[in-house]
Amino acid sequence: MKYFKIFIFIFLLGLISSCSKFFIKPDGDNTRVANFELLWKTLDEKYSYFTYKKIDWNALHDKYLPLALKAKTQEDLFNVMASMLNELKDGHVNLVSYFNISRNWQWYLAYPPNFNYNIIERNYLRNNYEIAGPASTAEISGVGYIYYGSFEKGFSSSTLDYLLSKYKSSKGLIIDIRDNGGGSLGYANDLVSHFIKEKTLISYTKFKSGPGHDDFTDFYSTTLNPTGQRYPNKVVVLTNRKVFSAANYFASCMAQLPNVTLIGDQTGGGGGAPISAELQVGWRVRFSTTQLFNAQKQHMEDGVYPKIKVDLNPIGEANGVDTILQTALDYLK
Repeated sequence: MKYFKIFIFIFLLGLISSCSKFFIKPDGDNTRVANFELLWKTLDEKYSYFTYKKIDWNALHDKYLPLALKAKTQEDLFNVMASMLNELKDGHVNLVSYFNISRNWQWYLAYPPNFNYNIIERNYLRNNYEIAGPASTAEISGVGYIYYGSFEKGFSSSTLDYLLSKYKSSKGLIIDIRDNGGGSLGYANDLVSHFIKEKTLISYTKFKSGPGHDDFTDFYSTTLNPTGQRYPNKVVVLTNRKVFSAANYFASCMAQLPNVTLIGDQTGGGGGAPISAELQVGWRVRFSTTQLFNAQKQHMEDGVYPKIKVDLNPIGEANGVDTILQTALDYLK
């Protein structure tokens, strides 16, 4: 009986210990306030779009602090903080814990997808396409087609030279970046440099320089030089709302070139390079700390408008036709 009681005591002790992972500890008020205030202050001093988006960050502090104090579990506290961050309406802002990642994806979820890769692969590329580095590519009706799904991977110079040389006698070139969620600005710049004739001012950046919402450096310019094999004919870039971050930047840069036309839907935006910071509870917060502009010093945060606006037609999609791609093919032919 004595050993049974000891066993029960050890079991209950282990149960209480495991529950402490999920419930706020006895000093819960301090835990809640410390982590909430650290999250709020970190963004207050370092986030880059308060003024541009007309966000009253102090008012959001007062709105969400009482809710944070009522949180009974870590999940409750996480959800309160995530809701406050979602008020920023920024796809670059996330709260990352061991059990969830907060995100605001309304920049594409609130709009038509305008992309179906199954149609591309089955009815346009078929079995005749090549996989060249990060791209799927083929000639379609006399037009070069390159699908580039992520700027997380870049083209080697030899791959780009091969592709642009291969399609230089085609009627035109389509670069399809629909559903491209971004990646490296460096990879974007490398690709843009193959479509310019001469040294070209392509974008500007401002960096946070202090804790105030309007503390920024002056504009820093990005200028590119022509690189490698250059494509001489007309180019179309296909876009939809899921084009974000570095892909959004690429669309903005290409839209400024005289021989390039954007076709499809507006891009999703994302004009701030994100960084991360850690909270006391061990979670991480990711947020934008810069502002990106095109060559005319216009913000990239809200996305890039196509020259020719086209949506994927549901009837066409049901019959295996990509009306956005088809518009581009007809435009180039």
